[in-house]
Amino acid sequence: MPDHDVRLQQLRAWLDDCLPALFQRHGWGAPPVGELTPASSDASFRRYFRWQAEGRSLILMDAPPPQENCAPFVRIAALLASTGVHVPRILAEDIERGFLLLDDLGRQTWLEVLDADNADALFEQALQALVTFQRMPGADALPPYDDALLRRELQLFPDWYLQRHLGVELDEAQRGQWQAVCDLLVNSALAQPRVFVHRDYMPRNLMLSEPNPGILDFQDAVYGPLSYDVTSLFKDAFLSWPEERVRDWLQRYWQLAREKGIAVPEDFAEFHRMSDLMGVQRHLKVIGIFARICHRDGKPKYLADVPRFFAYIEAVLARRPELAALGELLASLPAREAQPA
Repeated sequence: MPDHDVRLQQLRAWLDDCLPALFQRHGWGAPPVGELTPASSDASFRRYFRWQAEGRSLILMDAPPPQENCAPFVRIAALLASTGVHVPRILAEDIERGFLLLDDLGRQTWLEVLDADNADALFEQALQALVTFQRMPGADALPPYDDALLRRELQLFPDWYLQRHLGVELDEAQRGQWQAVCDLLVNSALAQPRVFVHRDYMPRNLMLSEPNPGILDFQDAVYGPLSYDVTSLFKDAFLSWPEERVRDWLQRYWQLAREKGIAVPEDFAEFHRMSDLMGVQRHLKVIGIFARICHRDGKPKYLADVPRFFAYIEAVLARRPELAALGELLASLPAREAQPA
């Protein structure tokens, strides 16, 4: 039997052990026989299942060790919950085996419901949640988004996209351009005030729920640049918005952050530059990650969204002359369309 089926059997057995105590604790009576169905999966090894019975719905996370570790999810869920934002409650856990039982935040991600008409209202709620958890005390105990991590992420682009996917080896001049770009992006990120950084704060990880949004996929949170999450929200892997609207939403965040005492620059133009440079760091990283997911993990579908990230980068290059070296480097590469694995 394939390993993932063995995991599913183990998960079912663990759930059967957990439910009686859970139902007793909440005064729900005896647990009924429920149905277990796939809820979602992501680019990692984690899988999610939904248990349903008699109008009640729970979520199970299967995070197989050693590829995944549930402990950060549990720890950071508690941190976020302490701020009042909406995250799943941990109802039962087996960290050693990689099983969690969570409450269900709903069936629809924001990616499924966002459109041009409701975006202002929904993003206002996302920004309110963002400035709430960015003011979290104790976030400096999280892993730091430091020089080493920022550069490791950037290196995914030449290692996986250029070398592995396009078959391009940078020559000495191109390596010099790349180094200059990395220095600029890293120095800009490190100069920013530091806050709790979700690190994947985007519509796919926000659930339509009450209160809204329900926030997921926060286990990789770090202590780092304040512009990271707000930039991720609007420069999404699966959904693009007109530059004018993005600028308006960034300005709304900047206003909210100032009102809440978050140390954004006094001049919005300076914050906009911060966001642009932070975005380019993330876009290059994501392109590298999508190539790695294709070639290492056998999941080529993510490459279809690589052109979206190059479009984000090109929009920034048009207004940030300090990134001219990146523009020259990208112009020297072969055609960048997503290629089959």
